[in-house]
Amino acid sequence: MGFGVCHGAMCACSFGAAPSVLAVTPESGVLMKGPPAATIMDFVPMKNIMPFGMCSSMANPQVAAATAAALGALTPMPCLPVITAPWAPGSPAVLISNKPALNQNSKAVCIWGGCIQITNPGNTSLMLP
Repeated sequence: MGFGVCHGAMCACSFGAAPSVLAVTPESGVLMKGPPAATIMDFVPMKNIMPFGMCSSMANPQVAAATAAALGALTPMPCLPVITAPWAPGSPAVLISNKPALNQNSKAVCIWGGCIQITNPGNTSLMLP
């Protein structure tokens, strides 16, 4: 079990240099003690998941090119997350608009290899299975 996630939750990427805020649009109409509740489908880059400062993943072509230009010294570049799949596993027992609710134990994966996790769910009163 974990806390339910809502708009304003803090996220971190394993290759990012800074935290980011999860943006949840109120399309479902379900609120979690004020802010909109998140589902596993709130994974869209630049809509729901914002950049994490600088990226240090060598799988990112910008980082690889900058590192090569610096003669092998790791050179982080601005983060542009590329997430192609929903958060997993979510909370299948709790549905919001027929989509599993997002809980703090869910993770998303960036195409550049970063593991994105919830560091602060934005809610500390509603537990989801």
